[in-house]
Amino acid sequence: MLKFHNTLSGQLEEFQPLNGNEVRLYVCGPTVWSYAHIGNFRTFTFGDILRRYLKFKGYRLTHVFNLTDVDDRIINEAAKAEKSIDEFTAPFIDAFWEDSDALGIERPEIAPRATHHIPEMIRIIETLLENGHAYESEGSIYYRISAFPEYGKLSKINFAGNISGASGRVDTDKYDKENAQDFALWKFAGADEATGWDASFGRGRPGWHIECSAMAMKYLGETFDIHAGGIDLKFPHHENEIAQSEGASGKIFAKYWLHSEHLKVEGETMSKSLGNYFTFRDLLAKGYTPTAIRYLLLSVPYHKQLNFTFETLDGAEHTLERLRDFRKRLNEAKLSCGDNQDLQKIAKKSLSDFEAAMDDNLNSSVALAALHNLVREVNTSLANDTVLTANRDFILQTIDKIDSVLGIFGEEKEEILDTEIESLIEERQEARRNRNFARSDEIRDLLSEKGIVLEDTKDGVRWKRK
Repeated sequence: MLKFHNTLSGQLEEFQPLNGNEVRLYVCGPTVWSYAHIGNFRTFTFGDILRRYLKFKGYRLTHVFNLTDVDDRIINEAAKAEKSIDEFTAPFIDAFWEDSDALGIERPEIAPRATHHIPEMIRIIETLLENGHAYESEGSIYYRISAFPEYGKLSKINFAGNISGASGRVDTDKYDKENAQDFALWKFAGADEATGWDASFGRGRPGWHIECSAMAMKYLGETFDIHAGGIDLKFPHHENEIAQSEGASGKIFAKYWLHSEHLKVEGETMSKSLGNYFTFRDLLAKGYTPTAIRYLLLSVPYHKQLNFTFETLDGAEHTLERLRDFRKRLNEAKLSCGDNQDLQKIAKKSLSDFEAAMDDNLNSSVALAALHNLVREVNTSLANDTVLTANRDFILQTIDKIDSVLGIFGEEKEEILDTEIESLIEERQEARRNRNFARSDEIRDLLSEKGIVLEDTKDGVRWKRK
């Protein structure tokens, strides 16, 4: 039974889709003004695990993942670079998809861009103006918080009696408005401003919050199953999404709200001033592999803070190397025919433990433990020659099922040695048969220089690239 911690209710709830076996999912994507950092990818990896596990459970999924390609920061940066919005954001959008693909993050069914959905935003704003949830001030349009009594139900912030004169933390829109907590739906753009769209209520550009409401409701309907994103978006972004969406439709916006916790770096909040700010590409430049980064990002359950350190990233690299060596060894082992029922039971239990962990609010750390327990048991059986041919197929199938969610192994590719290296390996084997160990060691060192590591096993020589 799949359960999620629903931020909206504050409770662990059984997941029950609104429409049979169909799941409609919205995950807040990046603002494409720069390269995504590892904190961003912690959230996007969580979204990928959620997506993969819903499919693992057999649900038919429609997953929407937006790209915010217009906001005040993008407008300002594009102007500095003397580029249009599209010209400025294009390389960052391409880079984001490249990075996501490298991390094994599956592409969503729908990836809308904000600039392509301005008409949908305008229609929602028109509705809010008509029903009194919004008002105009000096050409800009604001959402009237006082018109939505349930404001704060997601963040659990009590705004009662404090609608006027709210703290500056809420007041992120530098425009005139009735109350400090009211937020901009549409920002006035003068005739001399390069970025703006015409609307019935005046030329301008959308506020950040209205973008997600418009894209979510267009593709998923006025009410859908799951809305997910980083904990930093819970307030004000997601709170405002609820207010404007439900203010326009009169219906519940999303049934379940899931939020991934912050990523810290060496125990500190990531910031450029502290020198601990890393993009995904920064880590690749340091020699780390995408799968190790992914492993580390999912090693702690999404609803708990993750402390990123290079020591733990090094550990992830070594762990993945051991896992891949195990799979390769199991694939290549010379096994006797038959079926060890004890091993079959162990594999079945590991898969059951994995599913139980993921059913418990996507507890990825316990799910990983189920995989490692299976590997340990099978390694012991390999050493004792108790793995039989039927066991190998079943164990590999079990690992594939688990990895269809975790995505940490990657595809196993058959390496092809060139003629020179094949010849050297054969020459080394001949030297060993002739007890010419000096030559054997010399060839091993030569192959090492070429990036080939040899391992002598009872089944023969195994090799791998460094």
